[in-house]
Amino acid sequence: MTTERKLHIEPQPQDGEFPLKVAFATANRRQVEQHFGSARGMLIYGVDSREWRILAAIEYAEAEPKAHDRLPARINDLAGCAAVFCNACGASAIRQLLERGIHPVKVDEGADIHTLLLELQQELQGKPMGWLARSLKQVKRAPNNEAERLQALMDEEW
Repeated sequence: MTTERKLHIEPQPQDGEFPLKVAFATANRRQVEQHFGSARGMLIYGVDSREWRILAAIEYAEAEPKAHDRLPARINDLAGCAAVFCNACGASAIRQLLERGIHPVKVDEGADIHTLLLELQQELQGKPMGWLARSLKQVKRAPNNEAERLQALMDEEW
């Protein structure tokens, strides 16, 4: 049985919804220094062009099941996220993440989470490109059905 700890932070009433939710694979809560499938923890942030706020912090138990058994639960933890920043991600995890509309973003080990959040904000203030532009379009125009959404994801370049 998987034991994990999750902390969900309720948004302030004046905050409203963030147009973007992103996750970071991290154990030290400052840097991205984990592989997606074996990450000891995830931080989930809401981001817009002016601010960011932590929405959830997840810690995974050391004695988790094998990677293929834990992927569905980890991907469910990221529901609503546009992307997960990690140091590496296996092919099966990439496929499953993309099926859920979550873009795995590979960054160098030790990438600073706050620096990545600032970069996302800067891109949101300008003209977003790549996965960020696609994610924002999906928020604005959600496909009518699951088949259309899956086809749109499969049409993306990887």
